[in-house]
Amino acid sequence: MEKTPRVLLTAKAEELIDRLRAEHGEIMFHQSGGCCDGSAPMCFTVGEFLTGINDVLLGKVHGCNFYMSAFQFEYWQYTQLMLDVVEGRGASFSLEIPLGLRFIIYSQVYTEEQLKNLCTIYDGEGDELIYS
Repeated sequence: MEKTPRVLLTAKAEELIDRLRAEHGEIMFHQSGGCCDGSAPMCFTVGEFLTGINDVLLGKVHGCNFYMSAFQFEYWQYTQLMLDVVEGRGASFSLEIPLGLRFIIYSQVYTEEQLKNLCTIYDGEGDELIYS
């Protein structure tokens, strides 16, 4: 049985990722915890935003690592995220902002069946995490 992904994406998000990757090279995401832009997915070139043991790697979306802080994950661990794109300029440092677009997240609570089969998560340094 295939594992339940923690992050999904829409076709619009996939298209924008392709566009940004063509212009900037490899990219990654970090779900912002609220500082400058509320709780929004932030897109950076790989290496521009440093992750570590205080971050959780939720998985990959269209070949891009998707992280959030471990503290924030404690609240969101029972929800599946959906990465999407809307028109409008966000107030962040994310790569898509100059295009007049912004990534957004929708979430839904996992079903009991999905909870039994979730993908493994890792900390920002690549070590497996175990949550009870």
